[in-house]
Amino acid sequence: MFRDAAPKRRIPDRGMEPRDAYHAVHDETMLDGNARLNLATFVTTWMEDEAAELYRDAFDKNMIDKDEYPQTAEIEQRCQRIIADLWNAPDPDAAPATSTIGSSEACMLAGIALKRRWQHRREDAGLDTTRPNLVMSSAVQVCWEKFCNYFEVEARYVPVSADHPALDGSALDAVVDEHTIGVVGILGVTYTGAYEPIAEIAAALDEIERARGIDVPIHVDAASGGMVAPFVQPPLEWDFRVPRVASINTSGHKYGLVYPGLGWVVWRDAEALPESMVFRVSYLGGDTPTLALNFSRPGAQVLLQYYLFLRLGRAGYTEVQEGSQRVATHLSHAIGEMPAFELVSDGSTIPVFAWKLREGHTDRWTLYDLSDRLRMRGWLVPAYPLPADLEEVTVQRIVVRHGLTLDLAESLLDVIREETAYLDSLEAPLPRPTAHPAFTH
Repeated sequence: MFRDAAPKRRIPDRGMEPRDAYHAVHDETMLDGNARLNLATFVTTWMEDEAAELYRDAFDKNMIDKDEYPQTAEIEQRCQRIIADLWNAPDPDAAPATSTIGSSEACMLAGIALKRRWQHRREDAGLDTTRPNLVMSSAVQVCWEKFCNYFEVEARYVPVSADHPALDGSALDAVVDEHTIGVVGILGVTYTGAYEPIAEIAAALDEIERARGIDVPIHVDAASGGMVAPFVQPPLEWDFRVPRVASINTSGHKYGLVYPGLGWVVWRDAEALPESMVFRVSYLGGDTPTLALNFSRPGAQVLLQYYLFLRLGRAGYTEVQEGSQRVATHLSHAIGEMPAFELVSDGSTIPVFAWKLREGHTDRWTLYDLSDRLRMRGWLVPAYPLPADLEEVTVQRIVVRHGLTLDLAESLLDVIREETAYLDSLEAPLPRPTAHPAFTH
């Protein structure tokens, strides 16, 4: 075993034995939290042993090198067709799609396609192509703010409110104009798990087109809900059954149940994806068409997604997602019955729910204090303010993922009850920090 501390700021003059280097890294990561008890993240933290074995077999596969790994490329295309079919694309075999490193990259590609389509239509009509804007709820994930910043698109946020906690089409007429490249609808709002009603948004845009002649497409950010709704709420029309939906993304590494990082984006048809976005490059001896912001990226997660499609099938995915939803609604029901809390959502959409302090319950502690107490017991349950115009409301949120059993849920409820009782017993308010850690989606 090595005797000196591992260097932190410069490469060491001499190397270590393999096992020593392993322990230098492994032992330090023992200080990380238990991933199974992390109820803040949407990202998959558990897969079967066979998946881990398949992962190890494919560590070295580069997804971009389709000439060297043609079967991995073929499996990627199978996954794309399966997902397009799952989302009711008119012709799944002809729906353009690609895997990505995650939903953020998928959203960027979808946003670029919306902007290019808008520009091409305006150019063909001899109209001005400056000042594009994108309309979305103030509850969108931060990747959309990044897209608008990086690709010079005006972000037009529709604020959420107590009466309209999600984008529902009621305010679109005031923000949509001839420079609007698209509207983003969210299937699984990060803050609460709520579904934005895609069909209602489409109906509002249909009315705008009838009244003002402006044709605006929808992109559905289904990072979480895209691999839940088809199995748990199959009648819900949010996907390509809605004619105005041009593209959809999801995260394979969220409710797709794959280890990070993997995303998917599918377009309705070839018309929805400008040909100018597809590159054909000579790489490592072959001609490679590529549609991505990242170039070299791992192929192993794509194989894991196909493994799960084979392993679970539609029935298995339904069982897993319904099981997670049962745990979420069990937890939300129990927390909603506690005198201190009031539910904001109940986990009946994606297996995610949030709650707030019941008005008048206490002025001695906040949900940030409860979050700190739970962290001391090993559970990571974040507290954070809701988005603009509701930022005075602080909530806590639980994300139920595959692997959180009812037994573990009961253990968590016991801890929440104990720590809530402790906080209620305080005779003086707890000291307030100057700022709370920033919430990340």
